[in-house]
Amino acid sequence: MATLCKNRAMAVFRHPERHKVAVLVRHGMLVMELGIVHRLFGQARSADGERLYEVVTCTPEPGDIRTDSDFAIPVQQGPEAVAEADTVIVPASSLEYEPTGRQLTEQLKHAMNLVRPDSRIASICTGAYVLAAMGLLDGRRATTHWRSACEFQLEYPRVQLDPDVLYTEDGNVFTSAGVASGIDLCLHMIRRDFGAAVANEVARGTVVSPHREGGQAQFIRRPVPEPRSSSTSAARAWALENLDQPITLRDLAARESMSTRTFTRRFRDEVGMSALQWLTQQRVERARQLLEESELPVDRVAAACGFGTAASLRQHLQAALGVSPSAYRTTFRRPA
Repeated sequence: MATLCKNRAMAVFRHPERHKVAVLVRHGMLVMELGIVHRLFGQARSADGERLYEVVTCTPEPGDIRTDSDFAIPVQQGPEAVAEADTVIVPASSLEYEPTGRQLTEQLKHAMNLVRPDSRIASICTGAYVLAAMGLLDGRRATTHWRSACEFQLEYPRVQLDPDVLYTEDGNVFTSAGVASGIDLCLHMIRRDFGAAVANEVARGTVVSPHREGGQAQFIRRPVPEPRSSSTSAARAWALENLDQPITLRDLAARESMSTRTFTRRFRDEVGMSALQWLTQQRVERARQLLEESELPVDRVAAACGFGTAASLRQHLQAALGVSPSAYRTTFRRPA
């Protein structure tokens, strides 16, 4: 039986040079979350147009899987696909909305036990319940949908739950909040694997924001300005065109003819973080782009994205990514 399972798993992924992603679905699966994984990872291409990921859908017990919609999806691949995957993603199930639906079946436990120690594992939304039940989140920082946060924390007190972020990364374990934050998490993993240029191209193809920091708030009370009120969008657009220049909070507020106090409050309401946090994030993203796509020396990259000196750029990149500019360029530099 073990040999048969291994042979079947090898048939799942026919391109060993590609990063293998297995999406482990269950009854009650959220169709949108499955689509997110296939769409985003499926679009990732190398500079010469080659697919970078091989994505397969699998389930603990092959057959028709009920969805949260009015149809079922036939899934032929069983848990053996998990054992061959470099990344295993566990989407949510509508059954997890009720406490009685959170019990792991023996088949699901078996599938999760097949995850290799060196594999990356991730959850979308309440899929975090599966990771927590398997003990994978004990002592780790994690998140889930904000509506489930209180019950989750009571059920799994050993998890360092942060209900106020879009996604988390702790070692090789990743978690995300609601459905849409699954997009942010997938883009984050693509960026980690193949760099900002590949992730940005996937985002453009999907018509979504190329990067939202994991620490951004899940639930923003006013994501869209109230009717007839001023927005901060013009200030953000101006800042993106002038990242190489010194930019202060007063400069941004002046672009919208607001006081700094009003601008600060409105910016956080619209974007979910402070203006200066956002500005630093945009400068880091610009630096990553230049390190990947240009031959500029590090000091000129620092000047072009507004960090001023190579030392400042090194400090911010280390804080954001844990690597130096030269190490990042070596890893993600795309051929001309």
